Amino acid sequence: MIKYNELKVGDIVMAEYDGVWKEGEVIDLNGDEKQVCVQIEDLQEFWFEPQQLKSILLDEAQLFRLGFQKHVNDDGSVKYMHGAFRVLLPNANNFGIVDIWYREDKRHITHHMTVHEFQNNYLDMTKVHLAKAEA
Repeated sequence: MIKYNELKVGDIVMAEYDGVWKEGEVIDLNGDEKQVCVQIEDLQEFWFEPQQLKSILLDEAQLFRLGFQKHVNDDGSVKYMHGAFRVLLPNANNFGIVDIWYREDKRHITHHMTVHEFQNNYLDMTKVHLAKAEA
């Protein structure tokens, strides 16, 4: 379950529809009812309760889907870049400790972030929503 107050329009989440978990994008929020409208893979929109939603763990594949490019450093660390935004993994494939920065705003994250949490950090730092890259 994802807490309602953690979600923003544009966040990528998993939604349970007819007993099947499908990836989708939050397209609307109803604060009065605490419901979330998610557009699922086949472009249909449905309203969900927060308990019908779950997070997607951030990993390299998700960063690529969000339009990031990878650079392996000589010291074994890995940097992912999207414009001026940077993600640094001190240890390759360990998404449990991550540094993210945009210009002078730098954050040290010491837990495994989810995609929607990452998107919300990106939005907070850049003032621009981070969506899936065009295929």
